[in-house]
Amino acid sequence: MPTTPEITLYWRPGCGFCAALQHGLDAAGVEYRGVNIWEDPDGAAFVRSANDGNELVPTVQVGDEVLSNPSARQVVALVRPDA
Repeated sequence: MPTTPEITLYWRPGCGFCAALQHGLDAAGVEYRGVNIWEDPDGAAFVRSANDGNELVPTVQVGDEVLSNPSARQVVALVRPDA
């Protein structure tokens, strides 16, 4: 049975897109690690490195793939390709 890749959701307080994605992932039963980029300088640096220097959130890392402002459906499709 294949293992599920680790999912990291980079977010910041007050971001409506982040809240919507968190809600969608929670509703789908997808486990993820949340990183508040305002409290985690390394997380903020990762987001900038993945988004041409911009602190674009939500940014999601699924294994080796990085998605910028994805929908919950896009994340779920990476985690559960047969769903």
